Amino acid sequence: MDDLKKRMEELVKKLNRYAYEYYTLDKPSVDDKVYDRLFDELVSLEKKSSLVLEDSPTRRVGYKVLDEFQKHIHLHPLLSLDKARTKDEIKDWIRRNNRLVDSYNSDHKEKLPEAEYIVEYKFDGLTINLTYENGLLVKGATRGDGYTGEDVTEQIRTINSIPLSISYKGRIEVQGEGVMPLSKLTKYNEKNEIKLKNARNAAAGAIRNLDPGKTKERNLDTYFYNVGYIEEEIFHSQEEMLNFLRENKFKVFESSKKVHSEDEIEKCLNYIDENRTKIDVLTDGAVIKINDLKTREVLGFTNRFPRWAIAYKFEAEEFETTVEDCLWNVGRTGKLTPIAILSPVEIGGATVRRATLNNIDDIRRKNVMINSTVLIRRSNEVIPEIIRAIDEDEDGLREINLPKFCPSCNSDLVEDGVNTYCSNPLECPSQLIYSLSHFASREGLNIEGLSEKTAEALYKSLEIKDISDIYKLKMEDLLRLDGFKKKKATNLLNAIENSKNPSLKNFLFGLGIRFVGAKTSRDLENHFKSLNAIKNASLEDLLAVSDIGEVTAESIYTFFREDRILKVLEKFENLGLKIKSLDSSPKKESGKFSGKSFVISGSFEGYTRKELEGKLESYGLVSRSSVSKNTDYLLVGDSPGSKLDKAIELGVNIIDKEMLNTFLEEVKE
Repeated sequence: MDDLKKRMEELVKKLNRYAYEYYTLDKPSVDDKVYDRLFDELVSLEKKSSLVLEDSPTRRVGYKVLDEFQKHIHLHPLLSLDKARTKDEIKDWIRRNNRLVDSYNSDHKEKLPEAEYIVEYKFDGLTINLTYENGLLVKGATRGDGYTGEDVTEQIRTINSIPLSISYKGRIEVQGEGVMPLSKLTKYNEKNEIKLKNARNAAAGAIRNLDPGKTKERNLDTYFYNVGYIEEEIFHSQEEMLNFLRENKFKVFESSKKVHSEDEIEKCLNYIDENRTKIDVLTDGAVIKINDLKTREVLGFTNRFPRWAIAYKFEAEEFETTVEDCLWNVGRTGKLTPIAILSPVEIGGATVRRATLNNIDDIRRKNVMINSTVLIRRSNEVIPEIIRAIDEDEDGLREINLPKFCPSCNSDLVEDGVNTYCSNPLECPSQLIYSLSHFASREGLNIEGLSEKTAEALYKSLEIKDISDIYKLKMEDLLRLDGFKKKKATNLLNAIENSKNPSLKNFLFGLGIRFVGAKTSRDLENHFKSLNAIKNASLEDLLAVSDIGEVTAESIYTFFREDRILKVLEKFENLGLKIKSLDSSPKKESGKFSGKSFVISGSFEGYTRKELEGKLESYGLVSRSSVSKNTDYLLVGDSPGSKLDKAIELGVNIIDKEMLNTFLEEVKE
C-alpha cells in the first residue's frame, strides 16, 4: 500500500505540474498522449487502492450532482468597489486619498510612501473565493453578499487553471474571477443547440450549477488578483501580493501595471479601453488600487467600499431600437417607475427587451412615445437607459400617459415633486411584496430565505396583509407554497423565529421609512437608544441628530404618527418581537465598559468583522476605525497589520483571539 501511495503522489505531482504548464503558463512540456497515459495510470491505482489524494486531478472530473448549495462564511469580507464613470472622478478619488495621507503623515513620525498605483483589467465573470489549508484547496465559494457565499467547491475543482494544491501551507483565502473565454463560448455555441447568450452569464451559470459535470463542459478559466486573508504578513504591496499568487501557481493576468501619477493612470485606462476587444476575456473596465498595504490600512473603508481602490467603467455602447409599450412598476415606497418595452436588440451578447425611464417628466424631456425609435445605452448587467428619441416625426407615435390609478391596487395616485406615488401603502400588493423582502434583508432583520419571490408567494397564496403577518406563519402554511418542502419550510420558520430580537438599527431599516437607510438607522439608534424615544420624538428632537435634515426628519415624524404604522408596531409586540434598546440594560449605563471605544484589526474565526462590531456595540461599546490615544481596546485577530504596532506604542489594551471569548463575557455582564 505504501508503494502504491508513493507512486500516486508522484503521479499527482507530475500531472498537476503539467496542468499548470498547459492551462496557466500556456507552455506545455509534454504532449497529450503522455498526460493521458499518466492520468489513466493514476485512475487505475485509485481504483485499486480505494484512495484519492486531496489534490488528485481526478477530482476535477466533477460528476457528483448536488442536492443544494450550502452556505459558506468568508474569513474576510469581500466588499464591492466604488465606481468611477469619468476620468475626473478618478482624479477626485486620487486627491481625496492624497489629503488623507498628508493628514496622516503630518501626525506621524513613520511616513507613508509616495503614492503608487496598480492598474488591472476588470473582468466580467463571477467572483470566487478559495480557501486553502496545509497547501490544499478545501473550499471554493461565490462572493454572495460579501460576508456569506455559496459553497461551490465541487464546481471549482473542475476548472483546470485552479491549483488543487499550493506551496504555501498556512490558512489563506484568495479571490479571482471565474470567466468563460470568448473562444470557448464560440466553440460551445457551435456544438450546442441551446446557445449561451454571453460570457458573463455563461461563467456564473456554470459555477452555480448543481451539477459539476455541467460546469466542466463550459471550459472555464480564472484570473486571480487578491489575497483576502492570510495567517502571516508575507507581502507589503499589491505588486508583492501578485507575485506571491504567481509563485503559488495561481493564474494572474499579466497586463497589470504600476504607475505613479494621474497622467500615467489615464494612459493605462486608454490602453485597456483600446485593447480590451483583442483579449479572449470579457472585460468591462479597469481597477485602480493603491500599491502599498500600510497606506491601505490607514485609508480604511467607508460603510460599503475600501477607500484604496476604485473601479473604472468604460463608456457604454449605444444602440437603436423601438419602444413597443410602457409598463408602470410600483416599488416599495409606492413610487411609480415607467419601464419601456423594447423591440429586442442584442447588446454585448444579451437580448435586451426593457429599458428604464425615471418618471413622466423624464419621458417628456426625452420625447419618448410608443413606436418611437430611441437610442439606448447599457452598462454591464444593469437594465438599459433610454437616452433620447431619435426621430420625432415618425408615423404612428402615441403619447405615453401617467396612469389614472395605481397599476397594482387601483387606488388613487398622489404627486410629490417629479414623482408619482400610490396613496394606499397598507393594501397595495406591489408595495407589500417589496416591503416584506426589504424587512427580511441583511441590513433589516436578516431573515434568510425570505426573498422577493417568496414574499410574492406569501402574498398571493397566504394573503399576508402586512409585514408583521410573517410571525403568524406555520408549517402547514408554507407547505402549501410551490417549491416548499419540509426542510425549506423549517429553515424559513427558524429564520423568522430567530429574528424576533433585532437591534434597533436593523428594525428601523427593515421598516422601510422613506429616506432612512442603514446609516440613518444607526444614527437614530445611537441618539435615541430606544424605539419609544424615536416614536415620541418631536421634529426638533429629530433635527438634533447628526446628518438628519428637514426632509428626513419630517418623514420619520410622519411615519410614526400614522395609525396603520402604530397598529403594525402593536402587532409586532403582541407576536413576540422584542427590539433591543441601547439603554435596556442598566449595566450598560453604569458598567465599566459603557462608552468604551474599540478597534478591530485582523480576522476572527467564527465572526465576520460586522458581526463582532455589532455584538460589542450591543453591549454599550463604541466602534472606531483607527487606533488613537483615545482608543480603549484593540481586538487583535489573525493578520492584524499596523494597527497592532500603533496600539502597543500608545499603550492601548490589547485583546487577542485567545482572550476574545472571556472579554465578550465580561462586557456582557
